[in-house]
Amino acid sequence: MLKPPALSLYVHIPWCVQKCPYCDFNSHALKAEIPEREYIAALLEDLDTDIEKYRLNENKRALHSIFIGGGTPSLISAEGISDLLSGIERRIPFSDNIEVTMEANPGTVETERFIGYRKAGVTRISIGVQSFEAEKLEKLGRIHDKDEAINAAKLAHQIGLNSFNLDLMHGLPDQSIDQALSDLDQAIALNPPHLSWYQLTIEPNTMFYYKPPTLPDDDDLWDIFDLGHQKLTEAGYVQYEISGYSKPEYQCQHNLNYWRYGDYLGIGCGSHGKLSFADGRIIRTTKVKHPRGYLAAYQNMVKPYTSDEQEVALQDRPFEFFMNRFRLIEACPKQDFIDTTGLELTAIEPTINWAIDKGYLSQSKTHWQITQKGKLFLNDLLEAFMAEE
Repeated sequence: MLKPPALSLYVHIPWCVQKCPYCDFNSHALKAEIPEREYIAALLEDLDTDIEKYRLNENKRALHSIFIGGGTPSLISAEGISDLLSGIERRIPFSDNIEVTMEANPGTVETERFIGYRKAGVTRISIGVQSFEAEKLEKLGRIHDKDEAINAAKLAHQIGLNSFNLDLMHGLPDQSIDQALSDLDQAIALNPPHLSWYQLTIEPNTMFYYKPPTLPDDDDLWDIFDLGHQKLTEAGYVQYEISGYSKPEYQCQHNLNYWRYGDYLGIGCGSHGKLSFADGRIIRTTKVKHPRGYLAAYQNMVKPYTSDEQEVALQDRPFEFFMNRFRLIEACPKQDFIDTTGLELTAIEPTINWAIDKGYLSQSKTHWQITQKGKLFLNDLLEAFMAEE
């Protein structure tokens, strides 16, 4: 038996002004006007299909959080976001104090819409700054400048959002330690409640993969992280996951639900979902990836919205669980493993004992805690939980 965890919703908006060379997300550069009304109608029909197929209304589960990502969701009008959120709420009840996050680029036209997004029901905005240095922004393919990023953060403070996030990268092409820390200083000076500070990685099927830039070496990357972590700590930020820092009580609830092995629906092109059922099943879903195919499902149902559905086998659940939980700094309740995987602790006892002997984990009667050594050897630790072929 499973105890279904909190339920979140991810909404994917696939369009952006141009594709960044580091981006491996399912995003598509605009070649014409966004079919906004048609796409929002498709999103809601997609949600209807999931609700009916998985009998979600029978469980009366309220939405814990919503995350509207992309692409560039802030290319959608405030009226469109209002229609989308009101349509979602008519279908699934919202929990009290629901967190509704929307990604946005800090371009002038989009920041002017922030007030409209807040009125539409968005409670939190994630602003894709990445860097404050003009040369680095150009290399990353970003279309905003430093002043627009600063103005977007200032506006986010002014309009009454519950919270906002600045997305900032380090380890950029030809970036020195001083440049990386200068970017971080400028972000901290804007006093965001939440800061996502993460290292650029080169992903397959990106322009950077085919034409690799020169990145800082490992020693410089470590110094950037170590010195940057000190700066963030001194400024009152708490690291609660690998790349997530927040002021106390401002953690991203949507991301926490992911890392705690919660459930989430995914609607929109290429979105993913994970659902648990009281009968012991856990399923993962993937939606049609390309906007043309996704809209074809709405126009004439040539294809269903779901392109793939797979049940998570019992032997794969420990790896999935810990792959998510070990992103978090917090201790992991042992009862969460039982509730969200449907397995008993005896299923992983030998691996847990091995990890404790190696110094990768410590444990109390009720919790496990990954150690500093465990973080350094995280891949080895996770591989130990993988099912044998």
